[in-house]
Amino acid sequence: MKPITYRSMKLTIWGAAGQVTGSMHLLELDNYKILIDCGLDYERDTQLEDNERFPFDPADIDVVILTHAHIDHTGNLPTLVRLGFEGQVLCTPPTADLTELLLLDSVNIFLGKERRSRRGRKKGKGSGGPRPLYLQKHVMETADRFVTIGFNKPFRLTGEVSLMFIPSGHLLGAGYVILTVNERGRERKIAFSGDVGRRNYPVIVDPEPLPEVDYLVCESTYGGRFHSTDRTIEEVLTETIDEACVKTPGRLIIPSFSIGRTQALVYSLNRIFANGLLPPVKIFVDSPLANYATEVFRKYHSFVNEEAREFYRREGDGYEFENLIYVQEMKESKEISNYLEPCIIISSAGMLEGGRIQDHLYYNIQNYYCTILFIGYCAKGTLGHRLLRGDPFVHIRDRELSVYATIRQTDLFSGHADHGDLVRLVQTTNGRLKQVFLVHGEPQSLGALSESLTEAGYQVVIPQQGQVFELN
Repeated sequence: MKPITYRSMKLTIWGAAGQVTGSMHLLELDNYKILIDCGLDYERDTQLEDNERFPFDPADIDVVILTHAHIDHTGNLPTLVRLGFEGQVLCTPPTADLTELLLLDSVNIFLGKERRSRRGRKKGKGSGGPRPLYLQKHVMETADRFVTIGFNKPFRLTGEVSLMFIPSGHLLGAGYVILTVNERGRERKIAFSGDVGRRNYPVIVDPEPLPEVDYLVCESTYGGRFHSTDRTIEEVLTETIDEACVKTPGRLIIPSFSIGRTQALVYSLNRIFANGLLPPVKIFVDSPLANYATEVFRKYHSFVNEEAREFYRREGDGYEFENLIYVQEMKESKEISNYLEPCIIISSAGMLEGGRIQDHLYYNIQNYYCTILFIGYCAKGTLGHRLLRGDPFVHIRDRELSVYATIRQTDLFSGHADHGDLVRLVQTTNGRLKQVFLVHGEPQSLGALSESLTEAGYQVVIPQQGQVFELN
């Protein structure tokens, strides 16, 4: 009697290996190839054009599955399509809408860099910058391939392979990808965490436990780090606004990522002012992308957490209230500089690398009555990082400016699970887990999480880029 053989299942980690950006994982089952995420790699030593060099033929990929919309998980999709991918892109409904917004914004960023490079060449500066990875038509071709699936609803990819999304928190529509392979009565399951959220985050649902799985590809962004727990978001915001705008008639500038972070911030401010914790203060949201994203959050109101739904039933729209102004046109943005009353300015980008936030910094960094509150991570080398480390001077718009504004930071708006949350997530697999692959983290974070999981009895691997694993 011949021994029973099962189809091979091969996992290759092509992105976010030993780093945070560029998430891309290939799962191969005989002749069927599944790509989980297709993110832009924008690490310091990576050139934009490097993203065109896929380590496989895009035409060979049968289907792409997205964990969530952030650009380090979706930003290279149009390149994949441009170079020959013809399959479907599977994701939740909010992920489809938010991804399209972010990809169109990427096109604008690419074209902006190209224009600045052209101007530099005309002035005899530099030899030319990168051409755009893709254009709007490629984004539209990509969006046409989206097939949306609700949470906790099995979706059959082939006769033997099925997919399910389970809420992972982190961002509207984000989900763990759970793939189940059933063959001759034998079931094998592999989970891809995407980015895992934290509990009790404004607007976003809590991450759910993982089901029992055989293999897990898990993010490690906050490995070795723990979030502050001694104060709430509303306490920190109330205190900061009171000091910056009430006790002192100044202005508070909050750099914020347009999708997810800004909506959580606006909702938290709504709660503060609705509860009468502070006198009225004018608030400007100066980010067109954030404004469009807020419409997506309104559209998918059923995907937000119960607290936000209850607030809506009691108070109305969580993203609209008195003294809140959404700024769209550049002319309106520039006019904020002439507003002399105390105010709050929310603008992108969160690390201060480009965007309208640089205009507000240019006019306020030397203002003793200005406070800049960072609510997110700032990578080394960014303008945000230089301000947070206390540089007395910063370079903005070809000028070196003294830093007289007050610089503050809170980690309470971080949308990532911390070290303890990640360990607990792995533990929800209930003993069936054969192997954990740690990705999407800096080397120190990967090492810290690996050590804790190994001590807890799990078999842990920190893959190298391109490393292949046979999953039995």
